[in-house]
Amino acid sequence: MKRFFQVNIRNRWTTRHIVGALGMAILGALITRQAWRDIAHIAISDEESSHILLVPIVAVWLIWVRRGRLRTAVPRGQWIGPLLVLLGWFSSWYGFYHAVQAAWHLGAILVVVGSALTVLGADVLLRFLPVFGVLVFLVPVPGIIRQQIAGPLQTITAQVTHAVLTTMGIPVERFGNALIINGVQVAIAEACNGMRMVFALVLVSYGFAFGTPLRQYVRLIILAASPVSAILCNVIRLIPTVWIYGHFQDEAAQRFHDISGWLMVPIAFFILLGVIRLLRWALLPVAPFTLAYE
Repeated sequence: MKRFFQVNIRNRWTTRHIVGALGMAILGALITRQAWRDIAHIAISDEESSHILLVPIVAVWLIWVRRGRLRTAVPRGQWIGPLLVLLGWFSSWYGFYHAVQAAWHLGAILVVVGSALTVLGADVLLRFLPVFGVLVFLVPVPGIIRQQIAGPLQTITAQVTHAVLTTMGIPVERFGNALIINGVQVAIAEACNGMRMVFALVLVSYGFAFGTPLRQYVRLIILAASPVSAILCNVIRLIPTVWIYGHFQDEAAQRFHDISGWLMVPIAFFILLGVIRLLRWALLPVAPFTLAYE
């Protein structure tokens, strides 16, 4: 504790830096409050954007695991903050007046981040870059992009789920993206739309990759494999969901579908832990020589 205090004094961390950064961030949020209200409304009302509610949790987690970097981070106002505010204002203006919702939302985020960095400076940005990077997940994914992803995702999920159920000896037929079990047709788009959780699972993969001391190539592998993880979790979720749709009332199946969706988040986390253990068992170096968080 004494050493930490001495380092903080040398780096000139004071209460004014924390209060000033929070005050500037709040000011930026007030200026862009309409965009933030829209983000909150979408996160609460749109199931396919519900992963936004997890972003603050992941951000706090990444700050916590990197708290040791505060010892060497030098807080001082620099050009990076005002530059981000300017970029955010332009993006917000363009998105609002040209009906580009993603640009409008992203601009609001940049304004808030830039306002805080006006006090904290570029050194804090670089040392906590994954924390600022996760804020991109606050931007609701445009519908056209979700549609482009949803189609192939549903097709692959239907094919894999059909193959697994058939291998398990459960009689099921597939027509396109629909599975027929016990005479009941279950549409993948309705029973288990992967878009509802795919971004949440990608967010979990991001948090795991940068919240765990890993080598950079391992982090890249985890991020690159996150779509595969999403498909795997959706298949795990779909197998009992399809069976329940074929043997119980739709209300019971829908209730199980909703609950199991959120259960996939911790399941994905433990799957990633298993992958790391497997890499270590294979004697592959997964951790850096020194913990970068300390």
